[in-house]
Amino acid sequence: MLRALIVLSLVIASPVMAQDDGSHLVSVSEISDRKAVFATVESIDTVSARARIAGTIGELRVDEGDAVEAGDVLAVVINDQLAPQIGSANAGATALAAQLAQAQVNLERAQDLFERGIFPQARLDEAQTEVDVLINQLASARRARDVLVQQAREGDVLAPTSGRVLSVEVTAGSVVLGGEPVASIASDLYLLRLRLPERHARSISVGDPIAVDAATMGTEIASQGQIRQIYPRIADGRVVADAVVEGLGSFFVGERVRVYVAVDTRSAIIIPPDLIFTRFGTDYVRLQMEDGIRDVVVLRGEVLETGVEILSGIAAGDRLVQP
Repeated sequence: MLRALIVLSLVIASPVMAQDDGSHLVSVSEISDRKAVFATVESIDTVSARARIAGTIGELRVDEGDAVEAGDVLAVVINDQLAPQIGSANAGATALAAQLAQAQVNLERAQDLFERGIFPQARLDEAQTEVDVLINQLASARRARDVLVQQAREGDVLAPTSGRVLSVEVTAGSVVLGGEPVASIASDLYLLRLRLPERHARSISVGDPIAVDAATMGTEIASQGQIRQIYPRIADGRVVADAVVEGLGSFFVGERVRVYVAVDTRSAIIIPPDLIFTRFGTDYVRLQMEDGIRDVVVLRGEVLETGVEILSGIAAGDRLVQP
C-alpha cells in the first residue's frame, strides 16, 4: 500500500478485456513505475562576462535579475593610465608629422637643385630616404596610438549571450584585472536537472518521457517533457540528467519542481472504475463464479488513466460483471 502511494504507474497495455456478454476477463498488464523526484530549473549555459582590461569599475549598468541581450554593455572599466598614454602617442605622431612635412619640403628643394645640375645625386638620395623613414615612423606611431585607443574601448564589459543576470561580482569603484568576472548570465534556454538514485542509472535513457506536477506549478509549465541528456558521472550516489520542458522561462534558476520519471516495469491488474462499488466503506467487485455471482472484497491501488489498480482480491482469469 505504501508503494502504491509513493509510486505512480503508467499503463502500457489494456488489462481487462470486455466480453460479448458484457462481462470482463481480468488479465495481467505490464506497467511502468514512475518515481517522484525534485528537479531544479537550470540554464543550459551559464557564462561569465569578464573584464578585458585592468582598471576601476567606473560605471555599472546591470543588477541581478536584469534581462540583457548579447553585446549589451554591462559595465565600464576605466584605466587611468591609458589616457596619458594616448595623449603621448598623439603628441609623438604630431611631431613626426611635422618632421615629415619639413623633410618633404627639403626633398622638393633637392630635386629642384638636382635638375639644375648644382646638387649631387647622393644628397638627393639622402633626402628621399629621410622622407621614407619618417613616413614609416609616422605610420607606426599612429598604429601604436590606435592600439591604445582600442584598449580604452575594451573597457566596456559586454554581455557574451542573451539571457538573465544571475549575479554581479563587483560594485562601482571596484578594481578588476583583465579576465576577472564581472557578472554571471544564464542563457534564455532553460531545462530541468534531475538527480536520481544511482540504482536507477541503467533504467533511464535519452528520450524517456517525464511528467511534471503541474498542480503545484500552475499552467505556465508544460505537463510533459523528455530527458535530453544523461551525465556519465555519478556523484554522491546520484545520477544527473537534464530534461527539456516548455514554459520554464518564467521560473527562478534553482527553483524546485516535482517530476515523475519511469524507472522500472512491473505486473499489475487494472480494471475499469465502474466495476468497483463501495458498501459500508469497503470496495467490492462482482465476480462470475461457476455457481453464480459473488461479491468479492478488493484492495484499491493507484488510480491510472485507464482504470484502477487492484492489489488483492482478484486474479488473472477471473471474470467480472457489471454491478
